[in-house]
Amino acid sequence: MNTKQPLIPDNPETRGAMDALERAADLARETAIQTDTAIIIVKDEKIVRVTADELRQQRTPTPP
Repeated sequence: MNTKQPLIPDNPETRGAMDALERAADLARETAIQTDTAIIIVKDEKIVRVTADELRQQRTPTPP
């Protein structure tokens, strides 16, 4: 059985890199929504196509 551990940054540079990757992923999602295109992600070790409509549904509402 493959039991992968989550990546836990152990130094400030790694933490900064992880933060940058998360920001890039958020920007990719927003760009896909704005351009009405899909993104490709890996989920549960499978390649998955996520449409802009699905991304809109997953987006958390922003407070007024």
